[in-house]
Amino acid sequence: MRHRMRALAAVVAAAGLACGAAAPAYAGPAPAAARAQADILDRLRALPDVISVEERSAPEGYRYFVVAFRQRVDHRDPSAGTFTQRYTVLHRDDDRPTVLHTSGYNVSLSGSRSEPTRLVDGNQISTEQRFFTPSRPDPADWTDLDIWQAATDHHRILAGLKTVYSGKWISTGASKGGMTSIYHRRFYPRDVDGTVAYVAPNDVIDSEDRADIRFFDTVGTDRACRADLKALQVEALKRRGEIVDRYEAWAAENGRTFENTIGSADRAYEMLVLDTPWAFWQYQTQAKCADVPKPDASTDMFWAFLDEVSGFDFYTDEGTEPYIPYYYQAGTQLGAPSVPTRHLRGRLRYRDLYQPRSYVPRDIPMRFDHRAMPDVDHWVRTRGSELLFVYGANDPWGAEPFRLGRGTRDSLWYTVTGGNHGANIAQLPEAQRANATTALRRWAGVPSVARLSEPKLIPGFDETLKRHPL
Repeated sequence: MRHRMRALAAVVAAAGLACGAAAPAYAGPAPAAARAQADILDRLRALPDVISVEERSAPEGYRYFVVAFRQRVDHRDPSAGTFTQRYTVLHRDDDRPTVLHTSGYNVSLSGSRSEPTRLVDGNQISTEQRFFTPSRPDPADWTDLDIWQAATDHHRILAGLKTVYSGKWISTGASKGGMTSIYHRRFYPRDVDGTVAYVAPNDVIDSEDRADIRFFDTVGTDRACRADLKALQVEALKRRGEIVDRYEAWAAENGRTFENTIGSADRAYEMLVLDTPWAFWQYQTQAKCADVPKPDASTDMFWAFLDEVSGFDFYTDEGTEPYIPYYYQAGTQLGAPSVPTRHLRGRLRYRDLYQPRSYVPRDIPMRFDHRAMPDVDHWVRTRGSELLFVYGANDPWGAEPFRLGRGTRDSLWYTVTGGNHGANIAQLPEAQRANATTALRRWAGVPSVARLSEPKLIPGFDETLKRHPL
């Protein structure tokens, strides 16, 4: 059944319900003279709801802190209690702009800088999303995991930190982190002065996945590569018995199980095969097409390729467990994509396997909210401002992207030719890089530059994005 976007009045009403509960007020900053004299470590420790601050080694020119923050479980109901949420602080200087970065998953403790942080030479706050361990309430009521609650987490964190960093703020993230940054702006549009969202999917109507299917008919410049990946899937399923036996032996040897989520090695293997073209284009480049095994290749070659591209470990209980909060959100608000299966007819055993529910334990109930994504999309197209989107042309997550609309103001949208899920500003052509960087630095309140340095990949950016979750 195809779901159509509800009338505008219904979307606005839904947005009103979502925004109805105000975030807790902040008590206010310390006097300016006291702030100027206090060390940054002491100032962070003095913020309301900060439980602890640990200083760690940092890149040259920075100080680095890991903060434990007392967060509300349910921002609409203070009596529901609190949980401890982690965020990190890369402190450059009080007078620099500050970047709010999130991966949308766990927070990285490596102290690396995101691309916007490098481009504006700023401070960086990196947040861990609620329900990603250890930032999970105990006991966990999974209905408290939604995009408004997470946005309000960010809002409360910023309320305190803005008394330390009073300059311009930029939010950023890649993939699910980019989505999270946009959701934050939708509910709290004035919290930051600009947003850079990398490779952020926008599944407005979850049941409408024709764009995902069409993507695999045209991706890349090599038709033979697309055909080889389809032939790989067919042959991999022909060899199901042999490879699943090997998979089960490997799992036993490495202490891996399947019972808690996907259900069995056979089901996990079918999911892996379905995922392989998606994972290939998500992370590989056109040059990798030469390594796709032909149907007459050895089973060892099939195993090695499937493991490198999709990863057998990911589909075990131990591999999927860290991503349960993502799959819960995909199955309740974010939506999930589809993949082509017509060429696999007669070889698939499990109906409706390719969906978020397959990754979430059955004792966690899920119910999809069809209003959430149309509401966010409507905001971007009609009231969004200071937004910068970057996508990779070969990235399947970009098949359903955010789009600018007539009401979107002071915003930019770019695609990296041949880019995958690691696309960023540095990979754009020089003129586009210059335009994007100029806009970002203007939003951040720092002088622009006439010419950028050579493109560089940003090491450590979004390290959690190693497999197929966003």
